[in-house]
Amino acid sequence: MTQEQPQTRTPETAETAVPAETAETAPGATAGGAEGAEGTEAEDTEEKPVKQRKNGLYGALSDELAENMKSGWADTERHGLQPLPQAPYAAERRAALSARFPGERLVIPAGNLKVRANDTEYPFRPSSDYAYLTGDQTEDGVLVLEPVTTRDGTPGHEATAYLLPRSDRTNGEFWLSGQGELWVGRRNSLTENAKLLGLPVKDVRKLTEHLAEATGPVRLLRGYDAAVDKALDDKVTGERDEEFRVFLSEMRLVKDEFEIAELEYACESTARGFEDVVKILDRAEATSERYIEGTFFLRARVEGNDVGYSSICASGPNATTLHWVRNDGAVRSDELLLLDAGVETRNLYTADVTRTLPIDGTYTPLQRRIYEAVYEAQEAGIAAVRPGAAYRDFHDASQRVLAAKLIEWGLLQVEDVDKVLELGLQRRWTLHGTGHMLGIDVHDCAAARTEEYVGGTLRAGMCLTVEPGLYFQADDLTVPEEYRGIGVRIEDDILVTEDGCRNLSDGLPRQADEVEAWMARLRA
Repeated sequence: MTQEQPQTRTPETAETAVPAETAETAPGATAGGAEGAEGTEAEDTEEKPVKQRKNGLYGALSDELAENMKSGWADTERHGLQPLPQAPYAAERRAALSARFPGERLVIPAGNLKVRANDTEYPFRPSSDYAYLTGDQTEDGVLVLEPVTTRDGTPGHEATAYLLPRSDRTNGEFWLSGQGELWVGRRNSLTENAKLLGLPVKDVRKLTEHLAEATGPVRLLRGYDAAVDKALDDKVTGERDEEFRVFLSEMRLVKDEFEIAELEYACESTARGFEDVVKILDRAEATSERYIEGTFFLRARVEGNDVGYSSICASGPNATTLHWVRNDGAVRSDELLLLDAGVETRNLYTADVTRTLPIDGTYTPLQRRIYEAVYEAQEAGIAAVRPGAAYRDFHDASQRVLAAKLIEWGLLQVEDVDKVLELGLQRRWTLHGTGHMLGIDVHDCAAARTEEYVGGTLRAGMCLTVEPGLYFQADDLTVPEEYRGIGVRIEDDILVTEDGCRNLSDGLPRQADEVEAWMARLRA
């Protein structure tokens, strides 16, 4: 939905309005009206028609009901709130951003609700940069850094979060709007948010007018809020905004202690989800891969989290499809399950872990041969992760092992490993890169410059996946028939430390014998 100011939509269940073709202004009800910038004062707003959905069961609102709904509500303002744990880290990140762009207004939107179908929306997730710089996760928010001169004469910024205030109960918005608080739940007041986020908070409904009137250089994180994009359309340039987007991405290359703790927890929770899956594989055989997907998702929800991406629950030949997210295939006891899944924490940091498991608990000789080749490649890749190493060293080390195995098995006619790697011939069976950065996005820092990412050098605090794989398509006539339909990937989340690296997901076994023993123990 595109509009110049964040507004609300009435869902199918909102039967509090007259049919659209006969919409009229409800007594005492307006579309605006809410507390002011300090979270305590109601502002005067122009009354607008409250548009009701078609085929609602209630008729027009009576004056008596409208008046009745205005009063009799307790004061629910929360007091004594403390800043969120990530608030001081977000402040440090904003300071680094300020230092990079002195004298320029910086605008980072959270984004808006996205329509799923008709009048239902997808669950909201804020833009990663907005969450990284504020700790806030609510829709329609916008972070603005206004350029100022500090007391010592140096350039700086004043940060303000622009958010939706509480619904105003004096004009009916809180119960007549589909996004009112009686429908979707209580919002924090602006005052409450200021305490939680540790920065000034103002009413976002006034922002686009303010931005349209503002002067001076501006940089905008585009594509998340159409109203903000429109308000700044004549004040920004694509080149400057791209430079801004790239810097925001590169800021996240090295994780601080808060982020590392979040990733540790995400990996721990993910390990518990994998254990849950092993325990129900016999039931999944009677249903489909969806049972596996639902089981892992249940663990994420039980611990108050979400999944960081669509889980890949690929059984049998589906494991040869790199991003198999249909998860509607059969689960058979003599095949492998490639499970690629990650829990996302409440603060939006995600794990990204893959294990390839024998569904009946024991690898066949051929399955084990392929699995152990991938395990050896992963071991070589992890061994190459250390501060000062080239980023791509872990990829090259893993690919060298895989190429050698393919030659050993007679699948490649070129017998020189270096020549195979030069020509990329191994990629027929290992198409993807061996890893990526990980953090608040599953593919984190994606906009970073090549020289800072894949062409860069590893530094302590970086977190990346190491995930080699071999995939033999069911219709691949260049390999023996017994190979066809087998896919294996092993993926772990690796933190670069001061003296090497640490596997954050080592709570799950990787070596074939250990995997079998682990599965047997869980099924006992």
